[in-house]
Formats: sequence, structure tokens, C-alpha cells
Amino acid sequence: MAEQSSHIHFENTNRWSTKQLVTMALMCAVAAILMFVQIPLIPAAPFLTYDPSLVPAMISGFIYGPGSGVAVGVAAVAIHALTTGDWVGALMNIVATVFFVLPAALVAGRVRSLPGRVAGLVLGVILATAASIVSNLTIGVWFWYGSADAILPLMVPAVIPFNLAKTTLNAVLSLAVFSAVSAITGERR
Repeated sequence: MAEQSSHIHFENTNRWSTKQLVTMALMCAVAAILMFVQIPLIPAAPFLTYDPSLVPAMISGFIYGPGSGVAVGVAAVAIHALTTGDWVGALMNIVATVFFVLPAALVAGRVRSLPGRVAGLVLGVILATAASIVSNLTIGVWFWYGSADAILPLMVPAVIPFNLAKTTLNAVLSLAVFSAVSAITGERR
């Protein structure tokens, strides 16, 4: 048995350093706190509320890559769900988070410039909005609405404009915050 274990070699393949993990944990904490900021954007659907929690996730995605951004966003949603008990909303929020942060951070990682970040965020806005439509028609119907007939009348006047506004606000804030952070830290990814 001892002979076998002497041939086993483990290598640490972690991509993130301790400093990066601490930074990601702080961004996650900020994102979780920001999830409690609930601003209704569409008067006809006050249950659809905006929160800026995707900004720290997107900043993490810009700086450390798409995996980091998604990890920060999903962890913040999980923390919020643990404190509120809203697991259906959390599941729908995870879908929106992944479809916003992942494409934006991937494009920004490939085209490391302001136009790359803008192109990635535009793609993220479009994909997150489309994913939100699908999640309302699947997850929402399965757990909340009972039938697509309950949400379909709200899709064009409320759900689509809300998700476009929410992701656009997050995109603009992400660009502004990233510019400020990169000016302070010298990070130009």
C-alpha cells in the first residue's frame, strides 16, 4: 500500500490565487448585499424589481475571467435565496446571471479593449433577455404561474422591457465601475 502511494503525484491546478479568491469573496458579499436593493422599473409589474448585484459579478468576470464572474454571481444569488427563501426566483436569476456574465466576460477576454467589453455586454444583454423569456415560460410556469397563459400577456409590456432595462443598466454600471477600478488598480484586461 505504501508503495502505491509513493507513485501518486498531486499538482495544484487552481487558476485563482489566494488574493483573487479573497477579491472574489468580497465581490460576492457586495453582490449579495446589492440584491437587497429592489427598485421596481415597470409600474404595471411592480414584482419585477431591479438590483445592481450583477455589477460585481461582471467586474469579476472582466478581471479574472468568465468562471470567476459566474461564480460570484451564482454565489450571491444562493446567499440571497438562503436569506429570503425565494428559490424559484433564485433559479431564474441564476439563468439570467449566467447568460449575462458568461458571454460578456468571454468576449471581453478575447478582445481586451473597451470595444470588446461593450460588444460582450451587448451580447450579454441580448442573451440574458432571451434566457429570461425562456425561464419565465419554463421555470416560472412550473413553479409560479401554473400556465403560460398567466405570463404571456405580460411578456411584451413588462417582462421583455424589464429585462432589457435591467441588463442594460447593469452593463452601463459595469463599464463605469470597471473604468474606475482599472484606473485605481492599473488593471487593463
